[in-house]
Amino acid sequence: MRLDGRRQSSNVDDRRGKRAPKVAATGGIGILVVAVIVMLMGGDPAKLLNNIPPPGAAVGPGAEPAPLSEREKAAGNFATVILASTEDVWTPLFADSGQRYQPPEMVLFQDLVNSGCGQATKATGPFYCPADSKVYLDTSFFDQMSQQLGASGDFAQAYVIAHEVGHHVQNLLGRTDWMNQQRARLSERQYNQLSVRLELQADYYAGVWAHYEQKRFGSLEKGDIAEGLNAANAIGDDRLQMQATGTVKPHLFTHGTSEQRIRWFSLGLKTGDLSQADTFDMAYEDL
Repeated sequence: MRLDGRRQSSNVDDRRGKRAPKVAATGGIGILVVAVIVMLMGGDPAKLLNNIPPPGAAVGPGAEPAPLSEREKAAGNFATVILASTEDVWTPLFADSGQRYQPPEMVLFQDLVNSGCGQATKATGPFYCPADSKVYLDTSFFDQMSQQLGASGDFAQAYVIAHEVGHHVQNLLGRTDWMNQQRARLSERQYNQLSVRLELQADYYAGVWAHYEQKRFGSLEKGDIAEGLNAANAIGDDRLQMQATGTVKPHLFTHGTSEQRIRWFSLGLKTGDLSQADTFDMAYEDL
């Protein structure tokens, strides 16, 4: 992506390199898979964070964080530019419909963080917390995307941020509150299907962002779209389940298949049309 000279968002709380409270360490062979599955779950991260032990249970990440490396500084700068880009895209789109866009704050952290949805470690992955309207990101996850999932490139990273901001858009439009109301009324299988619809809509919104980013700023370069599609493919429920267990169980899907994620992101990218963003009215098998 060509981002030289682009502004950085002021809606950023950079907590990296600061002392953090001790927390029980999370471990085990399933950590990476958990991190990726949670990565794009911004609709209801509180449910996922409940499994993290409370502060003081054991000593986890060191109390004295290391100074930020140049790579980490660059990753933080990139994230703040992408956040600014989402602001530049969503503000006029909301205005076109007579609404006011209220940007989310992005919290950059190392190892662990306290959020309005609970305490999370970096194993949780990037997430959006609707309780405080903030996007949380440990930028080391970008290295995990590249090294362990094969989803490399700056546009793949931008896609992750744009997806989480998509959950913020859903929150502003009332979809998150509606989802919370449905939780007590539905079975786990039924709610999982609603979660898939929520995640695919956030993928569509990420595509809408990319559509207008290119239209207004012309920042996308050859290969950028392929990076985004590769990232969407890498985090499909079917692919993650197969990697983790060797089997695929559709009733446990919460994000959608690789094919679905690619298709909805691609549709948003192609059209930029918010009227086509409703993943909730069509039959589930047609998603």
